[in-house]
Amino acid sequence: MSTDLRIADRLVEDQRATPLLGAIACPDDVRMLAPTDLPRLAAEIRAALIDKVTENGGHLGSNLGVVELTIALHRVFDSPHDAIVWDTGHQAYVHKMLTGRLPDFGRLRQRGGLSGYPSRAESLHDVVENSHASTGLSYADGLAKGFAIAGTPDRRVVAVVGDGALTGGMAWEALNNIGAAPERPVVVVLNDNGRSYEPTAGRLAVHLAELRCGTAGGNLFEDLGLIYLGPFDGHDEEALEGALRAARVLRHPVVVHVVTQKGRGHEPAEQDEADRLHTVPPAGPPSAGPGWTSVFGSELEALGHERPDVVAVTAAMMRPTGLFQFAQRFPGRTFDVGIAEQHAVTSAVGLATAGLHPVVAIYATFVNRAFDQVLMDAGLHGAPVTFVLDRAGITGPDGPSHHGMWDLSLFGLVPGMRVAAPRDGARLRDLLRACVAHDGPSAVRFPRGTCPPDVGACRRWGGSDVLVEGQTREALIVPVGPLAPAALEAAAVLERRGLGVTVVDPRWLMPLDPMLVARATSYRVVVTVEDAAPSGGFGDQVGRALRRAAGRDGPVLRCLTLPEGGFLPAGGRAELLRQHRLDADGIVDAVEKVLHP
Repeated sequence: MSTDLRIADRLVEDQRATPLLGAIACPDDVRMLAPTDLPRLAAEIRAALIDKVTENGGHLGSNLGVVELTIALHRVFDSPHDAIVWDTGHQAYVHKMLTGRLPDFGRLRQRGGLSGYPSRAESLHDVVENSHASTGLSYADGLAKGFAIAGTPDRRVVAVVGDGALTGGMAWEALNNIGAAPERPVVVVLNDNGRSYEPTAGRLAVHLAELRCGTAGGNLFEDLGLIYLGPFDGHDEEALEGALRAARVLRHPVVVHVVTQKGRGHEPAEQDEADRLHTVPPAGPPSAGPGWTSVFGSELEALGHERPDVVAVTAAMMRPTGLFQFAQRFPGRTFDVGIAEQHAVTSAVGLATAGLHPVVAIYATFVNRAFDQVLMDAGLHGAPVTFVLDRAGITGPDGPSHHGMWDLSLFGLVPGMRVAAPRDGARLRDLLRACVAHDGPSAVRFPRGTCPPDVGACRRWGGSDVLVEGQTREALIVPVGPLAPAALEAAAVLERRGLGVTVVDPRWLMPLDPMLVARATSYRVVVTVEDAAPSGGFGDQVGRALRRAAGRDGPVLRCLTLPEGGFLPAGGRAELLRQHRLDADGIVDAVEKVLHP
């Protein structure tokens, strides 16, 4: 049976399983339903979420928690005339279903398929593509200002903000402005499920709990100038509609406090103490071998036993970044600051100033948000802070906002910064220890997924590992971290074609090893390989160093990188590496085009 026929059969099957949901092509259809149909619609949505997300992978728990809320939003507000902003955007799956995209869920988070976040290319109902937390209220503030200037004050602006997102500083900067403009009626829907991944960090969580219980001595939102409505049961659709209709007619900024249960209606999610099945992997056998994150976590725990000055900092991602094991052993030396990357970095510099060595574990894409702090707090002070950049390079299904492709360009600007890229688990352990031993800022970066088998070195060039040394000096291949296996595969192909090829793992990308640069000048062609942006990356630095060392007489340099001037779509890591010629075939072609044009 052809793929098209299988897809058609599956769509027919989905229509039978979810007749109410399957008949919805736009929010008008949601508003046309009788109130008595809505519990059945909610049940169909949850069934579809569990089916599609467990098959393809994605954010499950958060979307199960907003089913009734999303139905109520689309019955009260007129999207896209009224703008609905989701913070964070991973809770927008139900919104996608109710805006005509249910048939596309069979290719959720796949290349060319449905994005796991709002996507303006998919629908007019997706106003912004926010997939980094705590930005929604700023978008809403700007939209409300824009609608007022355009003379369309009848257009409402709604920001659905999780309590986890409220731990980020941008959210409070925006509330400070929203509350100061009573003439712009932004509706803030506070989706309070008590969690980001784990329970929400900080004093805010206590205040929200007091508001839920009616024991709060004051109200922070009212103090900021917003009207407060709530709290409301986030799974009582009728009550939610009433609250949202009341908010809609107010000509004033308002917070509608909605209490939801993450993972609602799916027992495995409700019973998952870790994160309520925040994300689930695609169906299939589990990965073989240890993952990069788990290797880091176990080595950091070992360091914690050896060095009482080592402390750990996370921005609301204790388990995803591998710190949970350390936190269990050393709870007094582990700090979850909430979704507050800027604060995490500067607080870590404070810890370092107090004589400790903080390890800040953060996704590579999220460290972008704290670049000023990395530069002007960690860098300017030469602070001994180790940044562990998980999900560096191509990450896969989360798409443009989550590929960690800019960290090298940014960290290369920080004076005194050292950046390591391990090729395997053994090197990750060694380089982490070297970073923690360094009396200044340092970083170690690695991708998502399973570590490749350990690859030994045949000799050293200074601090670089020579993995294969050719008999002659035609080509030098210098891969970054886990791209070493592709470089070795390419070298084997080129050797069979009679070319002398050397493969060197630099281990430290910044600063460059002087011996590596000196040795590179004796080759005809040097090929660097990195899944990062080209400007300011490793290859860019090698090029500058070779020009200084050899001028026009140096080797031909080919820098294989991710494309310049664009954002990468979702897709499998191997698939995207192959597309951008960062695999063995691409390396072979780069060498051959120079030596055999």
